[in-house]
Amino acid sequence: MYSKDAGIIAVKERYIQILGILLTVIYGLFVVFLYVAEPRSLEEVTTKAVETVQNAATKGQVITGTYEADQAKFGEGLGAFRKDNFPAARDSFEKADPEKRDAKTQFYMAYSFYRQGWGRVSNDDLMFKRALESLDRVTMLDKDFRSDDPDLKLRTPAELRNELEEGLRVTADDFNPLKVFRERK
Repeated sequence: MYSKDAGIIAVKERYIQILGILLTVIYGLFVVFLYVAEPRSLEEVTTKAVETVQNAATKGQVITGTYEADQAKFGEGLGAFRKDNFPAARDSFEKADPEKRDAKTQFYMAYSFYRQGWGRVSNDDLMFKRALESLDRVTMLDKDFRSDDPDLKLRTPAELRNELEEGLRVTADDFNPLKVFRERK
């Protein structure tokens, strides 16, 4: 004989078992997270958890094809770029486009390396090489990219690449004393 009370108890036991399995899995994931993130304090646990969730969300956007650069962070980077604070600009551009999939952001990244590396007497070769790496990403993302910023004198990756490669080359013109009067683009 089957009683109504016995059926309710059996269902409750099944729910309790499922709940127990779910809690075990969640606890296991938390332990794995702690092992991977290696937080040094409780405050760092929340910071790392937020970063992990944001990274997962970004990866999900990339997979689904809905990824876009964060326009607020891009605006912050553009403001720092216009004030010639290039390290801060690049930091904001990195936060705006963590997956390096936005051609416009990567172009500004390359331009900020160029402007920081440009010098009246000599150029910083490391900055110019990093700019070329960013330009490679721009070209891969959008072969026909053209900046619509009227403040930039070099508006295409090809123009910026030419300027960077010219800056990396050692020529007789590098020893011209009038070079100090040239203008940064």
